[in-house]
Amino acid sequence: MSGVEIRDDRRAGLLEAVEDGHVVGRIAYFVLDEPARALVPVHTVVEPAHAGRGIAGSLARELYAVAGREGVALVPLCPYVVRWAERHPGVAPAAEPRLVAAAEEWLRAHPGSL
Repeated sequence: MSGVEIRDDRRAGLLEAVEDGHVVGRIAYFVLDEPARALVPVHTVVEPAHAGRGIAGSLARELYAVAGREGVALVPLCPYVVRWAERHPGVAPAAEPRLVAAAEEWLRAHPGSL
């Protein structure tokens, strides 16, 4: 995945993979504040012309790294990130059930916000 830079746009809730000035992949996420602070990815997209290059996996790995650096949990609601986490348990610790429930409730309470 050489030549791809990963950028975190916290204000927009996007972790983006950028190549030659163009966004080629992204994970949309939100920040959960209660019952504990957590990053919650909800959707992963890689542009079709860039599929199969490991971009989505690199984005998932980086989002877990961001959560680790910030000392917060990551609660995957995005199906891709859920599958990625299952394949990488050493890098992607399971989220507490109470955080999963809170993240799902937040998403239900804020339809169309992402």
